[in-house]
Amino acid sequence: MEKRGSITIFLTLILGLILSLICTGIESVRMAAARTQILGSVDVGLYSLFGQYDKALLKEYDLFFLDGSCGGGALDMAGIYDNMESYIKPALKQNSQKLSIVQGGFSGYELATDESGASFYHQVVQYMRDTLGSQGVQLLLNKIKNREKRTKEAERNGSLAEEGNTLEHYEAEMNSAAENSQAALEEANGSNQGNNGGEFSSGFDNGGAAPEFSSSSNQSVTNPITVIRRIRRMGILQLVLPPGASVSEKEISRRTLISGRTLQRGMPVTGKHKKDSGYTAQILFQQYLLDKLGNFRRPGGKGHGLDYQVEYILEGKDNDLDNLKGVAGKLLLIREGVNFAHLLSDPEKRSQAAALAMTIASAFLVPPAAAVIEKALLLCWAFGESILDVRELLDGGRIALVKSPAQWQLSLGNLANLLDSLDTRRHSTSDGMSYEDYLQTLLVSKSKNIKLERGMDMIELRIRAMPERENFQLDSCITAIDASMDIRANKRKVFTVTKQYCYD
Repeated sequence: MEKRGSITIFLTLILGLILSLICTGIESVRMAAARTQILGSVDVGLYSLFGQYDKALLKEYDLFFLDGSCGGGALDMAGIYDNMESYIKPALKQNSQKLSIVQGGFSGYELATDESGASFYHQVVQYMRDTLGSQGVQLLLNKIKNREKRTKEAERNGSLAEEGNTLEHYEAEMNSAAENSQAALEEANGSNQGNNGGEFSSGFDNGGAAPEFSSSSNQSVTNPITVIRRIRRMGILQLVLPPGASVSEKEISRRTLISGRTLQRGMPVTGKHKKDSGYTAQILFQQYLLDKLGNFRRPGGKGHGLDYQVEYILEGKDNDLDNLKGVAGKLLLIREGVNFAHLLSDPEKRSQAAALAMTIASAFLVPPAAAVIEKALLLCWAFGESILDVRELLDGGRIALVKSPAQWQLSLGNLANLLDSLDTRRHSTSDGMSYEDYLQTLLVSKSKNIKLERGMDMIELRIRAMPERENFQLDSCITAIDASMDIRANKRKVFTVTKQYCYD
């Protein structure tokens, strides 16, 4: 009996330890289950919150952002937190755990416009990479680099031609010739009253028809320089708009847009976003703008905002008319540079210009001025050809960046009649560049910040045009959140949970 009693006491002592261990294990498992449920509940809250992404932004622009204004325009982080918490509380009540939120909030959140639109830019670039694939990206880069180099050279040639004061030198030579000839005539008339020298016309722009003079072969020759000088003073859209085309008169107020107002700012979130600062990222971003935004050939206003949105990115004016004027002027300058270089390299066309220049110089008794007159003729010829080019681009045609002699449209003999042949002499080239191709090339010269800021302006306006979205603001759109919560488990232990969710 003594032995049995000693064994019973020993087992009793051991049993107490075992029960204590079992209870501790059960409590540990219970806390682990509570911790797992808490983490899952916070995940449910964040996933449910970010699942309410702005559907209009996704449909129109393939962008994921959460409208943090709750429809009111201004950022409402308290409303966003309450929304998230409304999904967490039901999840915490599941099972037999007694879980309750002690306190919570956001320790950080990032907006679409923070850091000059870094998250917006990153989403766009990533979308384009996924859409085009590595091969498509490389093909796009090769095409842009080739066009960019040749276009910059063309624009430089056009600027040099304009900055050379060629037409001003021509004017000085012609005025000098007119004065000298008039003096000679007066002297001749003074010495011989019976010999009527007639009237002398300088051939300079007098606001009337193109002046004509007689060459040594007694053939009437029109001086095209006078005509082109008068045409150059006309409004550019009057010259380059195709027949039947109308120009949008829409205007906007930039004070209400990203580029014109003081933006709301987020709070720093943990971790750093990948920086898309390379050349490839910029090309992908501007291709996105061309794909998603409207232009003269494909208006994008849809009843609100500007129709010529890519032109707005290039020019930054608050109305479609001025933006189109600015782009048309740039296109004209590019084409003038290319065409002027073509004329200089074409022996046949140069010989035609030289012959006409000598005829004009001889008629005005200033043979030494033939070189100045020839260059003025070439510049006017290039300008006339460029008018036809830009007019064709705006009409939906294609123009080769560098033309072959066969693709040249305007003869020197028809230069003086340019206004009579704006639509009968121009033609498209199947392998040339379209209006949108030229826009793509012009965008390369714009800085990343300008393209980003103005691009967001246009997207913001488009969303505001939708029903019940008139207060939409991109700086109220959330792309990332750091959420922190203290949650009590079973009225005993408090767990602190920090979670991050982002769209990038």
